[in-house]
Amino acid sequence: MSTQSNESPMWLDWAKELQFIAQAGLAYSKDPFDLERFQRIREISAEIVSRHTGLPYEQVAHLFCRETGFQTPKLDTRAAVFEGEKILLVEERDGTWSLPGGWVDVNQTLKTNTEKEVLEEAGLEVEVVRLLALQDRNLHNKPPYAYNVCKAFFLCRAKQGAFRPNSETLGSAYFALDELPILSEDKVTREQIALCFEAARDENWVVPFD
Repeated sequence: MSTQSNESPMWLDWAKELQFIAQAGLAYSKDPFDLERFQRIREISAEIVSRHTGLPYEQVAHLFCRETGFQTPKLDTRAAVFEGEKILLVEERDGTWSLPGGWVDVNQTLKTNTEKEVLEEAGLEVEVVRLLALQDRNLHNKPPYAYNVCKAFFLCRAKQGAFRPNSETLGSAYFALDELPILSEDKVTREQIALCFEAARDENWVVPFD
């Protein structure tokens, strides 16, 4: 079982830490002068990311600096649905492919969110069977994000349904491990799919976690 190393650059780690400090300060500080200082730290963190990525400052600030409260990692769920020795992938709008899944909605659990995403993206009703892996996204996927994401991979059993047109995906199909299409590697890598194959075959699988 292999994993992909994806160490983030130091400037991104510094920007993330500044953003974390600023967001916590804005959430808990009462002094107006401290609030101004924490807001400026947040702006500096966005300026660092903007300078190193070439993205407009306004775009970085919108994606990176709009949350409130204590900063915690985001949650992303991915479903591994098998048909024989092939795994289900969905085609993204840009023509790349990934495991069905996405951000966990505020009113969903990890289980229900996984089932919901497969229904929305692949048209399949599925049942979550068991957890396969918990991963820190920035350790496995490229490019590194300016925030942390916990990715949960679940083995799912298909019940019924078929692909239907939707706003997120162009199609769905089953692929063998040695015939994978071009992947959306910011969402899933070949190594992550290989892990799903290995885990699905092993009823005594011990869930790896970062």
